[in-house]
Amino acid sequence: MPKTLHLAFACAVACALTAAHGTPTLRCQLTYAGSTQTLEATPVANPYPAAAVDVGGRFRFKAVMVGDGTQLDYIKLYAYLDTRRQPVLVQQITYLPPFAATASLTGKQFVYAGEVERELQYECSLQGVAP
Repeated sequence: MPKTLHLAFACAVACALTAAHGTPTLRCQLTYAGSTQTLEATPVANPYPAAAVDVGGRFRFKAVMVGDGTQLDYIKLYAYLDTRRQPVLVQQITYLPPFAATASLTGKQFVYAGEVERELQYECSLQGVAP
């Protein structure tokens, strides 16, 4: 095989790997009362401005990935019960690298909160990160 063909093949493989491991994306499926919504998060340098999303008027959920475009420092997930006065934190989970090369980062999670134990279900997957 000519030397230029080897070089072209190596460049094609490198480009394919870069595309497969582009910007990390965390995709969470949130389910409450039979309704499912998807939340996507990408890396941020500052975790504090990240907003929690409403889930069925009963819960709030926030996913934060801290790092730059290619290297993640950590992932934090927050589940809140939405009360009349203010959201109340009911679950906080931290994931640190190296991240497992599995289909689901979190597995199926069930969070119960409130006087009648409302149920929030969620599962998050991480794409674009090499194990």
